[in-house]
Amino acid sequence: MNSNLVKTAILSLTALFTVSVAASAEVAAKISDVHLCCKGCVNGVQKAVDSVDGAKASIDSDAGTVELSGPDRATVQKAADALVKAGYFGKTEAVKLDSSTGAKDQKVQSLRVEGVHLCCGKCVKAVDKAVKSVPGAKEHNAVKGAKAFDVTGDFSDKDLFTALQKEGLTGHVAK
Repeated sequence: MNSNLVKTAILSLTALFTVSVAASAEVAAKISDVHLCCKGCVNGVQKAVDSVDGAKASIDSDAGTVELSGPDRATVQKAADALVKAGYFGKTEAVKLDSSTGAKDQKVQSLRVEGVHLCCGKCVKAVDKAVKSVPGAKEHNAVKGAKAFDVTGDFSDKDLFTALQKEGLTGHVAK
């Protein structure tokens, strides 16, 4: 057999193997500092990720991390988008977490916030901590299970959402 033909066949098989391994490799993205205070939070993340075909979540509530995986980058990004839509936030460089909230970077005296994950008292405490960290924000009426809540005072709407996201939660200005 011709040695050039053998070399070509070996190179072709090697290339085919490399392509098939790359095609079957899963893509993953780790998100840290996610608010995961209880089983309800973990279930909320799982439900959000399960809504995306092909996406999986490995959740470590003690570490506050969620590792998303899927067959391709687009699937993992959709899972990250679903996580944010469910009211969670965190830090990552592997995917883009949509931090848009509808805040206009202006001073407000009251703001209705919706879409924040509030399954338990610890979630409410995280909102309380965020609100108290915003200069000029005075009160909120967030309660367990609420779909929306109001914040009052004289504060920056953008600062409020930045503080919520620092606590591993997110939401948006109510319409």
